Amino acid sequence: MGVTFPPEYGGAGLGYVDYTIIIEELARVDGSVGLLVAAHNSLCANHVFLAGTEEQKKKYLIPLARGEKLGCWSLTEPDAGSDAGGTRTTAELHGNDWALNGSKTFTTNSHYAGICVAMAVTDRSRGKHGISAFIIESGTPGFRLGKKESKLGMRASDTGEVIFENCRVPLGNCLGEIGHGFIDSLTVLDRGRISIAALAVGMAQGAFEAAIEYARQREQFGQPIARFQAIRFKLADMATEIEASRLLTRRAAALADLGLPLTRESAMAKLFAGEAAVRVANEAVQIHGGYGFIREYPVEKYYRDVKLCTIGEGTSEIQRLVIARELLGHD
Repeated sequence: MGVTFPPEYGGAGLGYVDYTIIIEELARVDGSVGLLVAAHNSLCANHVFLAGTEEQKKKYLIPLARGEKLGCWSLTEPDAGSDAGGTRTTAELHGNDWALNGSKTFTTNSHYAGICVAMAVTDRSRGKHGISAFIIESGTPGFRLGKKESKLGMRASDTGEVIFENCRVPLGNCLGEIGHGFIDSLTVLDRGRISIAALAVGMAQGAFEAAIEYARQREQFGQPIARFQAIRFKLADMATEIEASRLLTRRAAALADLGLPLTRESAMAKLFAGEAAVRVANEAVQIHGGYGFIREYPVEKYYRDVKLCTIGEGTSEIQRLVIARELLGHD
């Protein structure tokens, strides 16, 4: 629960390459578990680590990294998805407290988190530069949970609403500089996309392994279907796409470990790995035939779960925009 954080903050002191391997191996068995760990590490805890004061790290990062508390990270709103700069939740200063009002949606770990990091507008006139980040503890008056979402996949991962109704947050719980929350969020998301790429690789690997095992066992026309060229070509393509996804993900993770710019590389990894994983899961179902549509077999779950990787933490379309901007500049 604290893979990449230093031991003095309760973490394991490992790097992002190690982290991608951990997320991949969890997701290879269950994407929901991988997602829970990824959102906790890459989003909530990482935002505290990157932007927090020493006091905030000691108070909040240590229990997060030790796994004593679960973390959630709230950026998306009902009317601010891909356009996260359109945040409507507000934070107004009242004496020594911030008063937060608004709601967030699609928050992973929301109903079980002990610590929430959320973005709110502190100065509407400054646009994206008027959005700040705040640390909110569960049980804070005015902080409540909304509905849990009933999802297509990743059903063992909690996704829901968090609501702020005159939620009073201490002055010292502003995370990072006032007005710098959105900018810090972009840095957090760069690293978070590495974990979603790893999540996609893991689920693709799990689906592939299930497909190759089935192809060896299932017999039609007097022989295992793995002997048919149509199936062999599918498996060859699946294996190639998984390896390409893994290498893109490892490259982005290596850049993170070196402290080098990685916006383009993390977007490329997430884009390719997410879309490749959807293709792999689709072919895994196809190889299973009718049994691929039955819950008794694992590939239908991979098929449902993996679609999130092309949506969460920036859709594939947003990744393409990010990559193009990095290639061409902001013209």
